Amino acid sequence: MRKISRRSFLASSVKAALFSGVGGFAVKGGAFAESVPWSNWSGGQTCQPAGRYDIGSEDQLSSLLKKTSGAIRPVGSSHSFSPLVPTDGHLIVIDRLSGILDYDSETKQATIGAGSRLGDLGDPLAAIGQGMINLPDIDRQTVAGAIATGTHGTGVTLQALSACVASLRLVTPSGEVMDIDSTNQDLLHAARVNVGALGIVTQVTMQNRESYKLKKREWAAPTEDILENFDELAASHRHFEIFPLVYSDYSLVLSIDETDEPIGQIEVEAVPSDDASIAESLGLSDNPTPAERRRMSNATASRIQATESVDVSHKILSNVRNSRFNEMEYSVAAEVGAECLREILKTIYDEKIDVQFVLEYRYVGADQDWLSMSYGEHSHATISIHRMASEDYRPYFSRIEPIFWKYGGRPHWGKVHSLTHKELSGLYPRFNDFMDLRRELDPHGRMLNPHLRDLFNA
Repeated sequence: MRKISRRSFLASSVKAALFSGVGGFAVKGGAFAESVPWSNWSGGQTCQPAGRYDIGSEDQLSSLLKKTSGAIRPVGSSHSFSPLVPTDGHLIVIDRLSGILDYDSETKQATIGAGSRLGDLGDPLAAIGQGMINLPDIDRQTVAGAIATGTHGTGVTLQALSACVASLRLVTPSGEVMDIDSTNQDLLHAARVNVGALGIVTQVTMQNRESYKLKKREWAAPTEDILENFDELAASHRHFEIFPLVYSDYSLVLSIDETDEPIGQIEVEAVPSDDASIAESLGLSDNPTPAERRRMSNATASRIQATESVDVSHKILSNVRNSRFNEMEYSVAAEVGAECLREILKTIYDEKIDVQFVLEYRYVGADQDWLSMSYGEHSHATISIHRMASEDYRPYFSRIEPIFWKYGGRPHWGKVHSLTHKELSGLYPRFNDFMDLRRELDPHGRMLNPHLRDLFNA
């Protein structure tokens, strides 16, 4: 293996400098920081921790855990919408544990600091001839946070990010350092999607591939036409997903495939459908009915021009999101995914729920990680609903969530949900095994907050 200097990973020092100036954050004694309020990315979760620890090394973290007691929660980019982080104990910040620490050109593996932001890894990995096999569509998450919550991308044969973890290092609540790899498959499957309940991950070794380019195509099409052929379309593209437009018969459609074409972007001419002329002649009321909204939405969608773009993989797969929102996402068996989506869209329409945000529908490959929402032998469909951060998401999410339950849905750990231990233990076949391991590694419950105590009945 060849070593890379952290100096080449410029974002590390930038992030550390930025963080140290936020909210009066001041380091004391090399690690301890005074208490400052914390909030997540959307502002939907907040807390007043006793203090923050800005960790600069694994040894520092291990020593800290051995010498202290009380509740501790790790925090990454604060991108989880669920209350995984809030605590009145101490927050462990791992931003400085970042960068490419080691790599192997033959196996295409790279060891990465767990505090690395996904969006900061693309170029450094490309510089060593590697690219991540898949990525989520938001690039601000830390590697540790994305893995711990079961974050995934799109692709019927492509698994969640956690499944690409070949090994990881975990500092347990007692300060012991564990190297976890495929020599103990059960332990690896448990530690990958760990919701921060087993300890604190300091580094991961990712199974990557050679660097590659992707071609993305975006267009609009009737939702039913796509759903009727979704399995075939998903199988014929490396990535395929749709964004159903509420109060519309259309969806935005996205396909992505590998290519050797030159980097660039083009627009493809679109021919307006008859819906456009219908809507143009429609006189809308001040309070449009669902039928009026549908006609106008169809008119707009029918005029959307298709676009195609080619770029290196990480620039196609993952992006910056400037608009802040809250999100609920559930995974259901692929064979009932379309039915579940149809029921959600019909409910929004029939009950005149005021929704502006598109939905998201895609397939994810199955894996064996104990708490993965795609655990099992067959691919899963995931469905996401959203509200802007400035809006109250609770009425909308509360109305739609029971539909997910009806189809046996599993929630994304980092997204809003209301399930408790009773429901969750029946959705994950290895849930009780995970709880046993959690109690073994953390008998005093240091890594738990009220939310996790409820989930794990601790």
